[in-house]
Amino acid sequence: MGRCWVTCRSRVNSTLAFCDFPMPVKETPAARIERLLGAGDSRGALAAADELLSQSPTSFLGRFGRARALVRLGLEAEAGRELELAAKLSPNDEHLLLVRGRHAFRNGRADEAIAMLERVARGRGPHAVEAAFSLLDAYHYAGRRDELAAMVRTGGAWTKDARSALHVARAAAVEDRERGIEALLAIWKSAAPLVPRRYAGFEAAELLDRAARYREAFDLMTEVHRTTAPPSETASWTEPLAAQLALFEKSASHFKPRCIAKDTDLRTAFVVALPRSGTTLLEHMLDQHPAIGGIGEYTGLSVIRKQLAATSVWPQRPGLLPDALFAQMREEYLAGARALAKPGSEWTFDKSLLAWNSLPEIATLFPGAVGLAIDRDPRDNATSLYFSHLNAALSPWMGDLAAIREMIRWQRRVVPRALEVLGIVHERIAYEDLVEDSARFAERCLARMGLSMDARVLAPETGTRVAATLSHAQVRRPINRAAIGRWKNYAWAFDGAWDELVAMHDAARADAR
Repeated sequence: MGRCWVTCRSRVNSTLAFCDFPMPVKETPAARIERLLGAGDSRGALAAADELLSQSPTSFLGRFGRARALVRLGLEAEAGRELELAAKLSPNDEHLLLVRGRHAFRNGRADEAIAMLERVARGRGPHAVEAAFSLLDAYHYAGRRDELAAMVRTGGAWTKDARSALHVARAAAVEDRERGIEALLAIWKSAAPLVPRRYAGFEAAELLDRAARYREAFDLMTEVHRTTAPPSETASWTEPLAAQLALFEKSASHFKPRCIAKDTDLRTAFVVALPRSGTTLLEHMLDQHPAIGGIGEYTGLSVIRKQLAATSVWPQRPGLLPDALFAQMREEYLAGARALAKPGSEWTFDKSLLAWNSLPEIATLFPGAVGLAIDRDPRDNATSLYFSHLNAALSPWMGDLAAIREMIRWQRRVVPRALEVLGIVHERIAYEDLVEDSARFAERCLARMGLSMDARVLAPETGTRVAATLSHAQVRRPINRAAIGRWKNYAWAFDGAWDELVAMHDAARADAR
């Protein structure tokens, strides 16, 4: 805060005295937004932006501040609309181009994102370094290996930042896997900040796996989980699931539709699965159908869950909540989904990994929704989860095979019962069957949505949508069975405790056929 001074007169002991005191400089609305964003107060920043826009509807700083606050709150679709409005006010603002580029990439629009990020990264403005790192990530996840390598060879101001080591190592791995492993392991063993060290550890383990150095890969993953993730726990997940099952057994009508679907509504389909079970492949296949728009891991369902949790009566007493609340949440979800889906979509496919334990919310708000439940051999699923750098804070069970086994057991117990009790139209498929008989099982998924088969769904690698997920590399290749049976490379980690889950999976596959 700046300071200004004024001089005043006062009479003390019949003499004149002068005293100075500080007067605060009034904070501008734009400065207030920046301060609140810097302090992590996203809701406060959103309110400040709304106040500025109420006074000056064409304020670029108000519109852009609002968009940035929405991004921080995870409201991607709403943020996208605000970013487009801000772009009309100041299309060449470099900070805006940086934020728009990041937003576009998170939502699968790689070419658009890279074009914006390149404009900023190749300049000398104050946002050039941050844009460079976002661009390097975009090249990496979009599989644009030559451009990644060229940018690393060219160098620039970004190379002076400690984060550059990870990208240099990635580029080295493109040309020489062994050199890439050495570079990534050097970062892992260094005193670098935890986040890049964790990424380097996971990516080194992935390269060791590809080099068939399985024991080294597994031991490295175990060490990374042990030293960079919180202690493994499942109670915060399993206790709500147990309560959900109890409500199903108490009354089949405890959860019932509270919204009316309109003929003009965008139809909704949800993946019903654990992470790393084939969800990205399924999304990219269906997104190739002209009537379906994949919307990635859209945050709309997460927002609904938070709003319902805040009522304190959900899920125990849903009847106490007014229909108007459910209708509002539904409309907000659909508005965001519509903004993310490709033009002409009649359906959206939501890859939110919360859907499998949010089926009561889906049944209540989205009558007519379709659930596509995809499962995978539990040992392959566990191996993929163990080798994945997913958010350890949000899913602390993913760093321990015993905890992963418990979560898979709960998922296989809850999902079939929920789909049955709630009456959600659904298709259950196994990842292995989707890969080995793609046409048959894709056609079955489409039939559940009332759509005809389209051969384009069998070539997901030709799509323009980029997976900003851990499966980014797999979906750029034709459908293949390379990931089936991966667990056998780590057979020593799977004892008889897994047999029951394997038998359940095999039985479910047989029924689905």
